[in-house]
Amino acid sequence: MEMFFIFSAKYLYIASIAIALIYFYRATPEIRKRMAVFAVIAFGLAFVLATASRAVYDNPRPFAVGDLEPLIAHEADNGFPSDHTLLTAAIASLMLAFNIHIGIWLWLIAGIVGLSRVYAGVHHFADIIGSGLIAALSAAIAYAIIRLYGKRGQTGQ
Repeated sequence: MEMFFIFSAKYLYIASIAIALIYFYRATPEIRKRMAVFAVIAFGLAFVLATASRAVYDNPRPFAVGDLEPLIAHEADNGFPSDHTLLTAAIASLMLAFNIHIGIWLWLIAGIVGLSRVYAGVHHFADIIGSGLIAALSAAIAYAIIRLYGKRGQTGQ
C-alpha cells in the first residue's frame, strides 16, 4: 500500500496531463481553441494566486516541524500550496468545464494525489485544501471572464 501512495504522490499527476491532452487532441478545432483560452486564463490565475498565497502563508512541511521521516525526498520549504495537487486540480477544473464525466474523474485523481502527498509526509491537509480552492476559484473566474467577454462580443459592445 505504501508503494501506491509513493507512486501517487510523485507521478499520478502525469495521468491527468495525459488524459487532458488526449481529450484536447481528439476535440474539434473550436473546442481546442476554447480550451486553450480557458487554460491560459485559469492556469495563469492559479499561478498568481498560488504565488501570492505562498508569500502570505508559510506552512512548513510536516517532516520539517515534526519527528517524521517522509516517504519521498523533498526540500524542507514552504508546503503551501501543494504544487502537485494544484496542477491536477487545475486540470480537473478545466476538464469539468468541457466534459463533466472526465472532470469528475480528474478531481478524483487530484484528491488521490493530495492525500498521497499528505500520507507521504510532505504536505499538511491545509496545503491540499488550499490547492483545490485556488484551482477551483481560478477556473470559476476564468469561466466568468470568458462568458462576459463572449456576451460583449455577441452584442457588439
